Amino acid sequence: MKKHFRSFWLAVPVVAGLLFVSFKQDDRLFEIARNLDIYATLFKELNAYYVDEVNPNTLIKTSIDQMLKTLDPYTNFYAEDDIEDYMTMTTGKYNGIGAMVSSADDKHIIMMIYEDTPAQKAGLQLGDEILKIDGIDLSTLADSDPGKLLRGQTNSTTKLTIKRYGVQKPMEIPVGRDIVKVTNVPYYGMINDEVGYIDLKDFTATASREVRNAFQELKGKGMKKLILDVRENPGGLLNMSIEIANVFIPKGEEIVSTKGKVTEWNKTYSAYNPALDTEIPLVVLANNRSASAAEIVSGVIQDYDRGVLIGQRTYGKGLVQTTRDLSYNTKMKITTAKYYIPSGRCIQAIDYSHRNEDGSVGKVPDSLQTAFKTRNGRVVYDGGGVLPDILTEKETHSPLATTLARKRLLFDYAVKYHSENPTIKPAREFRVTDADYQNFTKWLADKEYTYTTQVDKDLTELEEAAKKEKSFKTIEDQIKALKSKLTHNKENDLQIHKEELMALLQEEIVKHYYLEKGMKEASFSNDPEMKAALDLYKDMDRYNALLKPTK
Repeated sequence: MKKHFRSFWLAVPVVAGLLFVSFKQDDRLFEIARNLDIYATLFKELNAYYVDEVNPNTLIKTSIDQMLKTLDPYTNFYAEDDIEDYMTMTTGKYNGIGAMVSSADDKHIIMMIYEDTPAQKAGLQLGDEILKIDGIDLSTLADSDPGKLLRGQTNSTTKLTIKRYGVQKPMEIPVGRDIVKVTNVPYYGMINDEVGYIDLKDFTATASREVRNAFQELKGKGMKKLILDVRENPGGLLNMSIEIANVFIPKGEEIVSTKGKVTEWNKTYSAYNPALDTEIPLVVLANNRSASAAEIVSGVIQDYDRGVLIGQRTYGKGLVQTTRDLSYNTKMKITTAKYYIPSGRCIQAIDYSHRNEDGSVGKVPDSLQTAFKTRNGRVVYDGGGVLPDILTEKETHSPLATTLARKRLLFDYAVKYHSENPTIKPAREFRVTDADYQNFTKWLADKEYTYTTQVDKDLTELEEAAKKEKSFKTIEDQIKALKSKLTHNKENDLQIHKEELMALLQEEIVKHYYLEKGMKEASFSNDPEMKAALDLYKDMDRYNALLKPTK
């Protein structure tokens, strides 16, 4: 009897546990149903009695977007009208003319034209202002988006009315539409007799093929060392990062693993093709805007000691998104897992599942980061992006340069220069001369622009703090004297920042003649990461030492 009694009580916790799980699940389902019913009732009442007419599509989209914002920035909803943008993001393709248009101050300016596209073939130029599209005056449209009007079916034609610098009357230019492919590798080439360079800017569906083709072509030109540039690369498709890492990592080696709530989706991905080259010296350039798939490639190269990373700490996005189809041709991109690179580390820098009381999220502190080891035994850390082997300072521009770029004054002068100078030297050879710069500063003389330096900001904060603490009177004269000395002399500042502005102007001018590829080549002479990579390749003993653990 005692034995049966004891068995009964041993069983109770198990049964109670099952009942607790069941009740908890039922409670959760009830809460979901209850809140959905509240939401539907609220919307019904709002639609019926709100003083003005409400747009159901706009309201629902806003509520969905705000809900998803409480999770992470990468879980997104795509309404039916946004599916084309979603497809462009994943495939890099869209139907249009192949021009990037900026809309500001009631003007719609062509800022970039992609090579071998209808826009280039039709003779459009950077700086052209679009006035009408198929007779529709853009100035009469509220919140007009010329991008949507420019898109359309392949082989259809749109008529643009444009205003061009140096031409008195508006011009009408017919432009065909076609499938436009924004390339993942906008530039590749030989930097010198030995060093090749591949600029990888995205991870859409053709990224791996583009990198492989570029690599093989450069090898055919005698490349013995490679620079792979993933700076400013926001990432993209997971399978593309695996295939691109596989260019340098042997078949069968682990590239990345994913772990999430749905355990059946957890998976380890290995290189499944023979590598193109496992020996060529490799430098990867990365910065704080290299994210996601770009970090997988960077991290894998580092974990296998396959190459040297140069630049700044990467963004720190160790999350994987999966696209789920919803009703009425809508989609949701949802974060489903974290990814782990071969050393075992997850480089996710922010914990979105634990927020502060104000709703903000913080970065993983250094004290909570865990040490891992690369194949050769070098120590690397998780939770903070990928830390390069050679750190360079983040490029920063002076307030003056930032203002001139933001107000399009560098761009506008390049439009003028291009109009007055039909041809220039090849991109790598062209240099802005002192005479060119002097002409630029004269042109700026009657242009409206203001800028605030960090010293200005600090002085304003000091003044405000002194007023709050009732001590302003005692330092008022000194503050006035400082302000007088710091009053901007634009002509003087243009000379102080001459070297910086000449470099930016040089890239801007070259872009108007040779588009994106030319702008990239023009940047080489002023690129600190590129210089660091080339210097490293001149000292292969140092290169090899960086891939070994420190003693």
